[in-house]
Amino acid sequence: MAFDGTWKVDRNENYDKFMEKMGINMVKRKLATHDNLKLIITQDGNKFTVKESSAFRNIEIVFELGVNFSYSLADGTELNGTWTIEGNQLVGKFKRVDNGNALIAVREIIGDELVQTYTYEGVEAKRIFKKE
Repeated sequence: MAFDGTWKVDRNENYDKFMEKMGINMVKRKLATHDNLKLIITQDGNKFTVKESSAFRNIEIVFELGVNFSYSLADGTELNGTWTIEGNQLVGKFKRVDNGNALIAVREIIGDELVQTYTYEGVEAKRIFKKE
């Protein structure tokens, strides 16, 4: 599938405001803006493996489309939710464990870029990745 590959973050849009809305402190927000995040995505049928590596952590996330799973963000925020395919988008619908608020993540290929859009409490941000 089109998501397969190694993707390196190239730029962010409104990412600081998004993290602020998520309750992430200023020091962590500044560090996260320059985390050099790399995603290695592989798909086998309905099963995805995403290896995240950044300045802060290396983690492997394995999930199956439509199957609920738990995930921790780099700042320690715990989430529960699912990923599904909607058209040409990979859509993640999550709820925070601490307050029940919804976090939506959408991954889509636009041109030669992987665009990851986050929406939380009315604030939208994007992280744009280039294929390595």
